[in-house]
Amino acid sequence: MRLLNIVEAFLREDGWDYSQFESKNVLKTGYQGQNGSWTCYAQTREDDQQFLFYAICPIKAPDKKRAAVAEFITRANYGMVIGNFELDYSDGEIRFKSSLDVEDSELTEPMVRSAVYWAVVMMDKYLPGLLQVIGGDIRPVDAIDDIEAEDHKDPTKS
Repeated sequence: MRLLNIVEAFLREDGWDYSQFESKNVLKTGYQGQNGSWTCYAQTREDDQQFLFYAICPIKAPDKKRAAVAEFITRANYGMVIGNFELDYSDGEIRFKSSLDVEDSELTEPMVRSAVYWAVVMMDKYLPGLLQVIGGDIRPVDAIDDIEAEDHKDPTKS
C-alpha cells in the first residue's frame, strides 16, 4: 500500500480536514492548538519510503529577527529526541518537522499518529516563546528557559 494512502486513512479516521496540495504526495491540513492555529503538511516520499509531517509557524520571522529565532530554535532543538524546528533564512518560515523512514518496514496509522501529534504538540508548546522572541519582548535563552521550566514543575504544587 502506498504511504500516502496510510496517511490519508489516519487523517480521515482521526477527523482531520485535508486537501491535496500541489503534488500528489503532499496533503495540506490545519491545526488549532491552545496557543494558536497553523497550517500543516503531510508529505510522503514513496521511492525512499519516508513520511514527513510539518507544522508551520503562523508567522514568519522578519529579517531583523532571524538570528534571534535561529538561536531560539537551536536551543529548543538541543536534546529534542524526536523531530526538530527548522528556519528558512531566505523567507523567515519556521516549522517543526517530524519524520519516519520505513524502508524495510511498514508505515502504520499509529506511527503516523505519533509523528503528526508530536509535531503539533511541539509547535503549540514553543509557539508562545517564538512569538515573544519575534516581538522583541524576550531573549531567546529566557524564552526557552521559561518553556522548559514548565516541564519540571511539580504538578502537586500550584
